[in-house]
Amino acid sequence: RDYLLSDSMEAVMSLSRKDLRKVWRFEFIGEAGIDAGGLAREWFELVTEEVFDPDMGLWQNSATNQMCMQINPASEISCPDDHLIYFRFIGRVMGKAMFDRQLVKGHMVKHMYKHILGWPIMFNDLKDIDEEYYNSLKGLKDLGADVEYVYMDFTATEETLGVKQTVDLVPGGADIDVTEENLPEYIEACLKYRMLGRYEAQVNELLLGFFDVIPEPLLTIFDFQELELLMCGLPEIEMEDWKKHTEYSGEYDRDGPNHDVCIWFWEVVSEYDQELKARLLQFVTGTSGVPAKGFGSLQGNDGNVRKFTIHGVSLETCVYPRSHTCFNRIDLPLYEEKEELEEKLKIAITMASTGFDIE
Repeated sequence: RDYLLSDSMEAVMSLSRKDLRKVWRFEFIGEAGIDAGGLAREWFELVTEEVFDPDMGLWQNSATNQMCMQINPASEISCPDDHLIYFRFIGRVMGKAMFDRQLVKGHMVKHMYKHILGWPIMFNDLKDIDEEYYNSLKGLKDLGADVEYVYMDFTATEETLGVKQTVDLVPGGADIDVTEENLPEYIEACLKYRMLGRYEAQVNELLLGFFDVIPEPLLTIFDFQELELLMCGLPEIEMEDWKKHTEYSGEYDRDGPNHDVCIWFWEVVSEYDQELKARLLQFVTGTSGVPAKGFGSLQGNDGNVRKFTIHGVSLETCVYPRSHTCFNRIDLPLYEEKEELEEKLKIAITMASTGFDIE
């Protein structure tokens, strides 16, 4: 077990695509045990847990959601020994886990599941990994012609281990000034760099590894939320713990859980199956993962505890529930009937994965 990761990588990377889809049998050297499924389950758990450990240097916690992992752009420095081979290995392990109905011990940021599915990355996806950067780019649109006085060019500053370096967002980016005319291209270039360019080589290897096991066309039946649930499993959700650690604001600030709409909300959610509950969690918090210590330790984008919040808004403000994943908050309109709440909430949850605004 001391050499679990290195031995596993050597074994998995030596297999052909055909062998990757065969039944695997596991044996821990020096331990008695016949693999009837338990050892395989333990192997997938131990390997993915070690790979996703930030101390390994390949992945790091997302700045906006401590429950999610994102690729470390500096993985080559943190893990110099063939870091790209590790990502090819990770991709193969994830693909094999899905193929064998095993679970992966780590939730990735939302856009990584989109990369696997080949879905387009939207500007709003940036908000889930860096809200401050998202808002600053959005603010540039309001400057109009004055954007030229900010004196920006098509470059980004990357800091690795305290050393800053300038990266061109497009060829010759340092010589291209940002103007009102080319601002859309600048924002698009920033989005591409932030969501892919910083770790394009790592993502490519991970995808190649995944598709070694499961061909890309077979994934077209899934959306990114289903893919996360398939790979990470349905969470064990304790309804009483969820209710106990929920805060109320806006129109529900005074009555809290005793407000009619909040009572209806919990009645509706209690009747959901595990998958719908997990999808509601994804909708509001950005991931289906539940903290090990329960809902009381749910974190916001600043790393501080930010509990699940139900925020009351008028029906004039919005017809459907809206989510703010950075704050773990759902805006719940003041519905007049339980049936309307049930219908609108289900539509909001199930439509979230399409990327379309249901308003």
